[in-house]
Amino acid sequence: MTSVSGKIDPVVLRIRAADIAEALGRGLRDFQAMPLYGLMFGALYAAGGVIILLCLTAFGMVYLAYPLAAGFALIGPFVAIGLYELSRRREAGQPISLAGVWSTVKSRGEIGWMAFVTLFIFVIWMYQVRLLIALLIGLNASFSSLREFLTVVLTTTEGLWFLAIGNAVGAALSLILFSLTVVSFPLLLDRDVDFVTAMITSVRAVVTSPVPLIGWAATIVVLLIVSAIPYFLGFLVTLPVLGHSTWHLYRRIVAPVANP
Repeated sequence: MTSVSGKIDPVVLRIRAADIAEALGRGLRDFQAMPLYGLMFGALYAAGGVIILLCLTAFGMVYLAYPLAAGFALIGPFVAIGLYELSRRREAGQPISLAGVWSTVKSRGEIGWMAFVTLFIFVIWMYQVRLLIALLIGLNASFSSLREFLTVVLTTTEGLWFLAIGNAVGAALSLILFSLTVVSFPLLLDRDVDFVTAMITSVRAVVTSPVPLIGWAATIVVLLIVSAIPYFLGFLVTLPVLGHSTWHLYRRIVAPVANP
């Protein structure tokens, strides 16, 4: 079967839970082999979260801290792209350097389109949170602190409805974006394919192995949310380990190109 660009579609393989465990082990070993790079990417991710949280506090919108922490799981695949390239280079025995990583990422023009898709869904996520607050809690609702917001959400009928519907919508958006990106970014780094083919391949992977990959998605979301609780400091470790692991999971999902 050919892709929209006229090239042969990547072959998607079925995986099991054991493959995910093996990918996590390999991801951890990559982090141990390149700790400074992993910590640097994790620190950038954490710093971004802290800066956004400070901005929300300054504008009196600290109540968006929880959806922001949940939404960070949505943009993780894009932020971790440098980690995929580090794992690819280590696997191929190529020199490891930030300049080399940047050069490869910059040369893959289709990655920009995938980044747009990722950030677009993240913006939708944040806007729907504000819309639900207006519809369920009040059009002019404002909260002076995160504690006041949590009190309203957890002790009122409107707040509980907001929590239930918001989490349901968030889960749906997360599943959609996960299905579109679980192997898209690694595939775009690894091969000369268009971003539409990459997304289709990613969806095919989820359809082929739904149980293990949805379990992987849930693991990512839980780890990233927990990592965001102590001022995003958990990202220093979880982001690089998950990023490296995603590359190795991609290797198990998409069959290598057959030698001519």
